[in-house]
Amino acid sequence: MSLPKISPLSAKRLLDQGAILVDIREADEHAREKVIGAHHLPLSKLDEADLALHEGKPVIFHCKSGARTMGNASRLAQKASGACEAFIIEGGLDAWKKAGLPVVTDRRQPIELQRQVQIGAGGLTLLGTVLGLTVSPWFFTVPIFVGTGLITAGVTGFCGMARILMRAPWNKVADRAPVQAKTV
Repeated sequence: MSLPKISPLSAKRLLDQGAILVDIREADEHAREKVIGAHHLPLSKLDEADLALHEGKPVIFHCKSGARTMGNASRLAQKASGACEAFIIEGGLDAWKKAGLPVVTDRRQPIELQRQVQIGAGGLTLLGTVLGLTVSPWFFTVPIFVGTGLITAGVTGFCGMARILMRAPWNKVADRAPVQAKTV
């Protein structure tokens, strides 16, 4: 079972007619940038939600690029089954912005945790490689360690660097700051 994809402009027309927009990204992503009036239902909490509350109103799901909603379309369709008509915004928030539709960005919020991990892993790998080439070959253990960590994160779903970054002082701001969007 899958959900039909609709363009951002078609989604906007449905929203203007009373449809409900549901952002399935995680809290750190949603806090930084969101569509005005979007309900927040992280994919990790989907099983706890009751979409029957929106009976009679279409529900439109979105993520950042559309990949997460497409990858979980059958789960989303199952959740919406019988409760309401449901759609996926093709291209997600990126396509929404590209179509010139409004979003709210709070630059006081830290960048998404996944991007922080990418920056940290990339920076450590580059630094270890440069130091390995110029100072001592022992520094090549840094990119080896980072690569092993990334493989482990991909295989197990546990990312040690993300766990460390979640505790960083700049990420505590997102924990304390109230999210302005409604929740489902």
